[in-house]
Amino acid sequence: MASTSKVDLSGEDDDEQLERFDDFTLASSWERFISEIEAVCRQWLADGPNNLLEKGAVKLDFSQKLYKVKMELKYAMKSYNMEYYFETSSGGKIADGNSTLHDLQLCFGVKDFLVIAPQSASGVVLDSPEASKLLSAVAIALTNCSSLWPAFVPVHDPSRKAYIGIQNMGTVFTRRFEADRIGSQVPVRLMHLEGLYELFVSKFAYSTLDFAMHLCKVHFTMTSTYRTIHHDDDDLQSLGTEKEEHGDNHGNETRSRSQWDDDCPWSEWYSAEDPVKGLELTATWSEKTVESSLEMAELENASPHEAEKWMILPYLSPNLDSSEGNRIGFASQLRLLVDALNMSFDAQFMEDFVSAVENPGSDNLKSSMIVPPPTVLDRVFKDLFHEGSQVAAFAKGEHKISRAIKGAPFGSLFAQFCLHALWVGTCNIRAIAVLWIEFIREVRWCWEESQPLPKMQANGSIDLSTCLINQKLQMLAICIEKKCEMNEDFQDCVGSNDHTYDHMEEDSPVGDKTTNKQKHGDEFDGIQDSPLTKDGLHGSGTTTSRRSMKHGDILSTGLKSSDHNRRGSAGAVGSMKLLKSYQSMHAPFTQDAPLMTEDMHEERLQAVEAFGNSFSFSAQLEKDILSSDMSAFKAANPDSVFEDFIRWHSPGDWENDDNKESGPSKSPVTKGLKDDWPPHGRLSQRMSEQGNLWRKIWNDTPALPVYEQKPLIDPFREGEKILHYLETLRPHQLLEQMVCTSFRVSADTLNQTNFGGLKQMTTKMDQLYRTMASTLKPLQTNHVSGNSETIEDLRRLCVIFEHVEKLLTLASSLHRTFLQAPRLSETIFTDYYNFYLPRMGTGSTGSLEVDEKEFDVKYQVMTRERQCVSNMFTPPTANQSWRKVLSMGNLLNGHEPIVREIIFSVRDSLRNNHYAAHNPRGFQREIETYRMYICGTSNDLRVALSVTSCD
Repeated sequence: MASTSKVDLSGEDDDEQLERFDDFTLASSWERFISEIEAVCRQWLADGPNNLLEKGAVKLDFSQKLYKVKMELKYAMKSYNMEYYFETSSGGKIADGNSTLHDLQLCFGVKDFLVIAPQSASGVVLDSPEASKLLSAVAIALTNCSSLWPAFVPVHDPSRKAYIGIQNMGTVFTRRFEADRIGSQVPVRLMHLEGLYELFVSKFAYSTLDFAMHLCKVHFTMTSTYRTIHHDDDDLQSLGTEKEEHGDNHGNETRSRSQWDDDCPWSEWYSAEDPVKGLELTATWSEKTVESSLEMAELENASPHEAEKWMILPYLSPNLDSSEGNRIGFASQLRLLVDALNMSFDAQFMEDFVSAVENPGSDNLKSSMIVPPPTVLDRVFKDLFHEGSQVAAFAKGEHKISRAIKGAPFGSLFAQFCLHALWVGTCNIRAIAVLWIEFIREVRWCWEESQPLPKMQANGSIDLSTCLINQKLQMLAICIEKKCEMNEDFQDCVGSNDHTYDHMEEDSPVGDKTTNKQKHGDEFDGIQDSPLTKDGLHGSGTTTSRRSMKHGDILSTGLKSSDHNRRGSAGAVGSMKLLKSYQSMHAPFTQDAPLMTEDMHEERLQAVEAFGNSFSFSAQLEKDILSSDMSAFKAANPDSVFEDFIRWHSPGDWENDDNKESGPSKSPVTKGLKDDWPPHGRLSQRMSEQGNLWRKIWNDTPALPVYEQKPLIDPFREGEKILHYLETLRPHQLLEQMVCTSFRVSADTLNQTNFGGLKQMTTKMDQLYRTMASTLKPLQTNHVSGNSETIEDLRRLCVIFEHVEKLLTLASSLHRTFLQAPRLSETIFTDYYNFYLPRMGTGSTGSLEVDEKEFDVKYQVMTRERQCVSNMFTPPTANQSWRKVLSMGNLLNGHEPIVREIIFSVRDSLRNNHYAAHNPRGFQREIETYRMYICGTSNDLRVALSVTSCD
């Protein structure tokens, strides 16, 4: 009926009594109630979805495109909520597997609908006459509006999820809905497809006379959902707690069963929770036409592999996107290490933190800082100094940007110490102090007993790109090696082989036997700042030319009677001859240049600045090296002169008068031909100057082979200096280097993870290294103080590290799970990466909106990927399959569906219906006269029936 009453939909009721007038066509309060419903529906119809969104329609949490609006209505002293659910049309079609439907949409196949329910605690209508009256009122109102919306009223107990509903189909057809649920004691007949089919057929087989049974063809679709067995992570949590409290760094030895990450690089330090908690598989059988219950029995025995469509939904750990910070990993321990750094400024020596518990003002240390027990310390130092003490391949696990972080290299002694310190106790300052003091004792024992320092290279140059402690330990390892050589009778050993060397000088090449070093005279030569010569060489020879002259151009010559005084020769240098005696020039064995750590270089530069004349002072610093080389050259070439040494050591300071000079890069001089001897050349200007320092050193230097010279480096003195540095190191200086090293080696450890080469993960690791390099830079300059801004930056870096660690763990788990289906692992990780970006502060979406969502994306499984997914459903054990008697069929590797959804339907043509309007010839249209949605398991069954009738 037409209504002339006004309903204030905006909620504003000012002067309502003055504007309202009595309409005597409304005979009762029930009709007035219908009129109010009609007015609201007309307003919603007029607004449309877009305007309703602008007026504050609420988006449902579980759906991407379903919204609702609500209006309060009153009738007979009761209040009701009428809700209108509608979908927005999106630009692209959303896959059915990814769109979450409302319960009523799923049950009855509707799109937009109304729900009217009382404002009560239960939210349902318990009185059947009241429910029928409400539904009738809504149906009349919708008919007056010419609306085709279905309307529903919740009835019975809320746990039953029961509804009754009605829909005007536009002509003479009306559709009625009814849904109910059995929460327990499901009859055995209704657990099987055959019984469910008979239930559906019973709804119309003996009902209407105009429905011919011989034309009955039931359309059937089914979806079965399977879920992998959930792994129990209680043992993982207890294991992580035990490690944190007792410092157990070798939990692998005590595990009763293998964990998912046993072969992951971080498993040596902690066990991570598997981020992929399980998998849900949805197998969908497309629509089939069934005419008998026997066909349903055959379908129940069908394998899920026969289903036309597979969709999977990965269940990820809720801790992945949790911001509570209770996850155990490198990031959590690095956060504790930063706190220890903040406290390290309170004391002068590490021993102060160990003895602080005895001081009266150390209550904070007593209550919160746990010292590891002796058994844990023994296990730690057994791993550091006794097990696997061979030198590690440092560059094996390092990232390409890792060297930009000034810390110890991956696998080195100090790097392993820092990793152990992260997991000892609670990584507090007292535990670190105890560990450091014991570490120094072990290092001193290696020094005093002349035992090789484990996990350190005892040769090569000092890597100045690492932290100072690593440089000191590397130099100490070299000092121990030198100390061992000096403890042996090295002089007798070389003396016994000297005659052998004399014989080999003329008969065998020595390019591969020489132990000559790269000369540090380059630095000394360059100090004189000589100009370029005509040949394009500086006054001092380059490293390449000198190496080639000392090693590559050494040729064999014969032993002569005049060569008996030659000592310490490594062999002849090509065809070069001595200027005075025309004998072959021999390259000597020389000492290695003295190695220096970063602080020694700084002391040298400070001394240079203090002297003022840096050139002269630098020459003095190189005097010992140059003097050693000259002594060795004189011993190997008794008849040599200063010019011979220059031609060998610094060929750039020898200027030729013509192009006939013999040398490594010239044509060799033929034996016995002395027309061009001696060569026409001279010393460079700087070497010819009066009072030249090089000539003075040459004149003062005795002829001594390398084994008779005083070592350029005193291993005893340098070793004691290194130990003194380690023992008196300030706490904040130690913690600063530990923080840099811990971040670097923790990232290098994670970088070894095999995650299938995911591009997003590779990019994220690169970004992490760059962020660490910039954030840790202030720690390298010793400009950090307690509670400074740098400490806050380090804490923020820990948060970033945790995000990357979570993503890397997920990438590794997905790669392992879908090893034979890499497309799935890449797709799932890409979607989750984009979903997780806002939580890292790098996304464009607001964090408040994103935090309310969960990652629940479904993915279609290709045919070639089905076997990989099927293998994840391992056959259940005897304890897990105790309900096999109640099996529902359609088993997947022994797993029954956790839920099974079935839709039965019967369709009828409008042309065959007596009540349908006349249709043009050739036009055929079918309507769904009966539809039954069944969802359930052996303990739960829900049935929703819709019937279309002509009344």
